[in-house]
Amino acid sequence: MSPYNVGRTQTGFPTPDVPVSHHVSCQFIGTGSHLPERRVTNAEFLDRAFFLPDGVPLDPADNARLLAKFLEITDIAERRWAAGDLSASDMAAKASGAALADADIDPETLDYVIVAHNFGDVCPRTGRMDTVPTLAARIKQKLGIRNPTCVAYDLPFGCPGWLQGVIQADCFLRAGQGRRALVVGTETLSRVIDPHDRDSMLYADGAGAVVLETMETDAGVGIVGHHTRSDAVEHARLLRMGPSYRPDAPTDRLYLKMDGRKVYEYAVQTVPGVVCETLQRAGLTLHEVDMLLAHQANAKMNQAILKRLLRISGIETTPDGMVPMTVSWLGNSSVATVPTLFDLVRRGELEGYSIDSGDVLVFASVGAGMNVNAMVYRCP
Repeated sequence: MSPYNVGRTQTGFPTPDVPVSHHVSCQFIGTGSHLPERRVTNAEFLDRAFFLPDGVPLDPADNARLLAKFLEITDIAERRWAAGDLSASDMAAKASGAALADADIDPETLDYVIVAHNFGDVCPRTGRMDTVPTLAARIKQKLGIRNPTCVAYDLPFGCPGWLQGVIQADCFLRAGQGRRALVVGTETLSRVIDPHDRDSMLYADGAGAVVLETMETDAGVGIVGHHTRSDAVEHARLLRMGPSYRPDAPTDRLYLKMDGRKVYEYAVQTVPGVVCETLQRAGLTLHEVDMLLAHQANAKMNQAILKRLLRISGIETTPDGMVPMTVSWLGNSSVATVPTLFDLVRRGELEGYSIDSGDVLVFASVGAGMNVNAMVYRCP
């Protein structure tokens, strides 16, 4: 972290570096989330007609066994899907309102509204994706923020999008380009999944938001390190859009598709290294981490990532309660999983988990691109 404080002149450009004795850190001052009311249990897929990628149908009579195996691997028993009258930007506005209320600030004092998503507002009937205007502009409008210097923009970055938005906000704010930012992750994956693809059972809807603010504080508090990598040449299309697996389905609509095994292998191979690099940049080790808030993709993948992370860190036993999980009842809501998880833990709404002053948290995510990122945060 720079030993200098960078402020703004009246023209908006950074002032010359002036040595100061304090440190400027970026901290979370509010969190919020929105979970759709509709619970979709695995039993609702019992009569589903599933097909393989080559169009070969699976026997519906075998769905019970398929669902049992799915639960064993993913730990997903149910997920949340948004009602037809609720858009991704609607959910984001609700989560944002909760975060702003928690922060107890005037929304007009925000310098940024950064919204991570991948599909915009998706029509529940046609699957058409609407991203003009940006979701950030829509959310700023829904929140009634008139301040023209509050910059609102979208960030499509796969599942790590929300965390990348937090990283960008930290860079902007600590460079003196503003003081406060609202960072949101929102998604309605239920509207872009192929109902005839077994992977459709993974996905869910939701939104999570945080408010960040720069503060003068002791060194080593707030966001203390982050790292991001993108691997596109070999891995860009592990997650992509494609036609339905059902041969007689309309061909004018595309759905979210995934090479599950390759995504799993990529995540297990790369996420632990990114986490270790981030801890090294923060001057910490995994021994000092109290909680790992990781993207909720599926339980088996998260367990494998943690196992490899512990091994390369020289830790033989898994610390109790290190990795809170919500995937069993919320499914994989892409950019919304980590901010939703953080909000639930921070509010004490996830049984067995709480956050205390001085705790070291590691945030990590992996997804389409393929992109991986991690961030270290020490609670004030």
